[in-house]
Amino acid sequence: MMQKVTLTVAGKELILETGRIARQANGSVFAQYAGSAVIATVCCSSESVEGIDYVPLTVEYNEKYYAAGKIPGGFIKRESRPKDKEILVSRLIDRPMRPLFEKSFGREIQLIPTTLSTDQINPPDILAIIASSAAVHISDIPFNGPVAGVRVCQVNGELIVNPTYEQIEKSTMEIIVAGTKDGITMVEGGAKEVSEELMLEALDKAHAMIKEFCALQEKLREIAGKEKLPLIVPTYSLENADAIRKEAFPKLEKACFLPTKHERHDGIKAVKTEYAALHAASLEDEKQKKLFNALFEDMQYEILRTSILNNGKRVDGRGLEDIRGITCEIEILQRTHGSALFTRGETQALVVTTLGTVFDEQIFDDIEGDKRENFMLHYNFPPYSVGEVGRTGTGRREIGHGNLAQRSLKAMIPSKEEFPYTIRVVSETMESNGSSSMASVCGGTLSMLHAGVPIKKPVAGIAMGLITEENGSRFAVLSDILGEEDHLGDMDFKVAGTKDGITGFQMDIKIAGVSPQIMSKALDQAKSGRLHILSIMNKCIDKPVEQISEYAPKIVTLRIDIDKIGALIGPGGKNIKALCEQYSVKINTEDDGTVTIFGKNTKDAEEARIAVMGIASDPEINRVYNGVVKRIMDYGAFVEILPGKEGMVHISKLSRQRIANVTDVLKEGQQIPVKLMEIDKMGRLNLSYIDAIDPDGAPPPQENKRREERPRSNHGQRR
Repeated sequence: MMQKVTLTVAGKELILETGRIARQANGSVFAQYAGSAVIATVCCSSESVEGIDYVPLTVEYNEKYYAAGKIPGGFIKRESRPKDKEILVSRLIDRPMRPLFEKSFGREIQLIPTTLSTDQINPPDILAIIASSAAVHISDIPFNGPVAGVRVCQVNGELIVNPTYEQIEKSTMEIIVAGTKDGITMVEGGAKEVSEELMLEALDKAHAMIKEFCALQEKLREIAGKEKLPLIVPTYSLENADAIRKEAFPKLEKACFLPTKHERHDGIKAVKTEYAALHAASLEDEKQKKLFNALFEDMQYEILRTSILNNGKRVDGRGLEDIRGITCEIEILQRTHGSALFTRGETQALVVTTLGTVFDEQIFDDIEGDKRENFMLHYNFPPYSVGEVGRTGTGRREIGHGNLAQRSLKAMIPSKEEFPYTIRVVSETMESNGSSSMASVCGGTLSMLHAGVPIKKPVAGIAMGLITEENGSRFAVLSDILGEEDHLGDMDFKVAGTKDGITGFQMDIKIAGVSPQIMSKALDQAKSGRLHILSIMNKCIDKPVEQISEYAPKIVTLRIDIDKIGALIGPGGKNIKALCEQYSVKINTEDDGTVTIFGKNTKDAEEARIAVMGIASDPEINRVYNGVVKRIMDYGAFVEILPGKEGMVHISKLSRQRIANVTDVLKEGQQIPVKLMEIDKMGRLNLSYIDAIDPDGAPPPQENKRREERPRSNHGQRR
């Protein structure tokens, strides 16, 4: 039987229903808002496994092209592997929900939200977050939810909840916030240098809406919720746990405060190995081994957090607000267009910028509509960056971190009119121990400046952490967190921006929520850290180099009259193809009259520009053109000075000396400089070979004599 609940949002009804579609799943919710619709289903495996120390959750958000009345582009006409956007939305759903599942449930969980309809006005991703949470909440899968998501934008100085695509496009800040009724657990977004105060105001507004969405899900559970499946109650415990803890704790505490990541790792491993050998007899059972490892994890958790809360001391010896040593270098690679090496402690990013043409733009074909992007940032995280052996490739981590870094820098990228290049930034993580995505932001700034990209302002990023006491009475905000502090802490809050404001941010909370006091402290501390990092970066390079790399393509942009575009292109593209071939360039035209020329060197691009301007403007008397001899006659030669425009060079205008035959001077296909001397009443062009004219423009001395000796001819017509 179908049950549904509704809520009016911005004058439209949000509908959550269950019992009509996908009834064999553990939980399913069909959500509709205006013309957008999402079906979210959740299933779990039938068998539980005891002792799993993680939540085996997979989220597979997907969009169907038919949702927007489209057929997929390209050769393959069905949806195939996930697009980057689908992966990013999957992460938006996964991150706030994962901490609310119980590890002791012990079953694989698969959540599949599918966009079935979109009006291309209201984004379906927020609807997918709400539907996903509702599907799990009404199912028989244990879940400490519900959660909900909200998008907030600032448009014309006003904060708008759940804006349309049009409003998002006009916004100066866009954030997606997720959380429970008790607090915010995830934030992600970008902005154009907004203040910390505006960010806090937007979070408050978002949480008020989140509470309403959570209440709606609670109503649906009241009328359609299933009884929850049982958790696995441990039937065994670690033998000699107290003795191991008492003996190992002091040694482990010492190992946890060794200076470097690898020293700490090796020290902790040595302590574990020592006590594993001492208790080898009791650790032969696989379950006992898992409990032994869990005990050491718990002890590290306690050591790190107690030291920070009680002594303000972190595992690498820093204070709460201290930032690791930073070095910045540029011109690392000789043949790339721009390169930089940014090192912060044991985190290092080699970032390379490549400049391309409009033909290198990223083309997106999805249900939001086709669009092009001339700025890309790709992030790579090879296994050697953490000293491990593993597979290489692009996973969800790489796509998520790359998107965060790209969003943080995008607001500072110059317009296409100002800098008509396509910009690709690639960040290679060489070492990682805390926030390689923010290192990518810093390295991206340095690399683009080295490539000559006139970014509006330098951007830097920093990752903040949080340690709280269980009762919430005390907390500590950490600047520039390490990998251990991320793993064992309560928050990972990345903030990027310029000296004047925030441009990108991402926050994940592992506890029920954070108070406004904590958020305010974290943002203030992040600002101080960001300004410190920017001051170091600026000493390396603070403005773009004057000349882009000699290996980068040369781009010339000009505007012509709109009614001249047809003449430039020519019938079937004949004229523009001829220009591209003649000057070894590529030429792109826009409907507004903008013409962009892409050449391998400045000479080719500039010569092509002169040719385009010649086509776009009417032939001018006394102007010199670089023409091509098309036909040779007895009395002269026809020379093409512009694509499709020919003029006549009479034999008398070919040399200052008497010549018997035109072929003594010219041959077909030859390029010659000619000057337009006259446009007659019939519009015919009379030219002179430039070598036949003296510097003062005087005619050849034999010209009058030749006129007397020969019948005058013009363009092959005798008079």
